[in-house]
Amino acid sequence: MIILLKLLCAHFLGDFVLQPKSWVADKEQRKAKSSKLYLHLLLHGLLAWLVLWNLGYWFLALAVALIHGVIDLAKLYAQKPDSKARWFLIDQGMHLASLLLLWQIWFGPALMGYLAWLENPEIWLYATALIFLTAVSGIVVQVMLSTWSRALEDGSGESLSNAGRYIGILERLFVFTFVVTGNWAAIGFLLAAKSVFRFGDLKESKDRKLTEYILIGTLLSFGIALGTGMLVLRISSYF
Repeated sequence: MIILLKLLCAHFLGDFVLQPKSWVADKEQRKAKSSKLYLHLLLHGLLAWLVLWNLGYWFLALAVALIHGVIDLAKLYAQKPDSKARWFLIDQGMHLASLLLLWQIWFGPALMGYLAWLENPEIWLYATALIFLTAVSGIVVQVMLSTWSRALEDGSGESLSNAGRYIGILERLFVFTFVVTGNWAAIGFLLAAKSVFRFGDLKESKDRKLTEYILIGTLLSFGIALGTGMLVLRISSYF
């Protein structure tokens, strides 16, 4: 399990934390001719090799990079402007499935049992969960709300730069902390507090689309954080 968690952690870092938006735009525009695509694949291979911390796993790191490239190219050529959200989810699902397959091929239960005592798996479990909550889930929510966000572009209101992103990161981290520490009552307090702050904005705006957009985004954000926290608790119970 520790090897799989390391590979997932490396994937999240390579796809969400260390990949600039300029790389994404260049890949979507130039596809297979994009130099940023190959830099992205090299980064994934190096990260996989780094987290495994074993020179003997160079072929596994190479396989991670090559399979990642095939999946990315399939998405780049198949997606359309109105299907980006669907292909984003398909792309990430295929990446996770490929990592699971490679893990199954390279490591059997006997080897995993032998390596279990060498490292504490809870460190990688929580590291992967925190990267997912702070970097990955924000992009997931943004992509899933992309269709509705276009309907708000004609509004006259303005917002602080990146304010929504940092609010989302904070609320997900708060909820994750409350779940893993068993403070469920604090989640209700956080929801109530946010509702009070949002009520004035919604009352003044009188904008039904904005109301729905905020409610959907809030539910998605809290849902992701709650689900991640509960999954972490469930997995950690096996250690």
